[in-house]
Amino acid sequence: MAYSDFTLEKVQKAFGLTISDRVNLFANIPELESSNWLKETLDYNVPIALGSNTEKARSELIIAPILVELRKQLNSEIGLFSGIDFTVDPNRGLNGSCDFIISNSPQLLILRAPAIMLVEAKKENINAGLGQCVAEMVAAQIFNEREGEEVADIYGVVTTGEIWKFLKLTGELVQIDLVEYFLNNINKILGILASAVPKNSS
Repeated sequence: MAYSDFTLEKVQKAFGLTISDRVNLFANIPELESSNWLKETLDYNVPIALGSNTEKARSELIIAPILVELRKQLNSEIGLFSGIDFTVDPNRGLNGSCDFIISNSPQLLILRAPAIMLVEAKKENINAGLGQCVAEMVAAQIFNEREGEEVADIYGVVTTGEIWKFLKLTGELVQIDLVEYFLNNINKILGILASAVPKNSS
């Protein structure tokens, strides 16, 4: 078993989680103005990604630039990892690679705790990726505990590049925002992403 094998029901039972669907979980988060670089990049890249219509194209051409923009906006204080192995507890199915992991450390060569956000790219069916994303969030929680770098909240994102759905794990409570954010609201998406970073980031 691996992250990709988890459904929402399986991950809930396996780790004793409480799943709470919420409306407007992140409604009060302020927007973060995107740079001209990101606007120009997306204007050029989005048609290519949508033309190819593969998960890989969406991941590389839409999602990755947005996460790079986030790192720029936060003065390179976070780590951004793409496609790395994140095997934490293979006996419980917490193994495999993650599309993107964001850590609260500027280190780029090695993933340092705490891992604070997991981002899963999907071609179309966002809900089908929720279980996988939650499993990765649980793994991040365990990873941080082992490293002695626990944070109160782990955030998750399942996105097609065009549509973004956000999750939050606090203890054994998973909150899933029923509101989906669209690419034409990129400043709100950036604001929510930035809000996941602990304010004491150094």
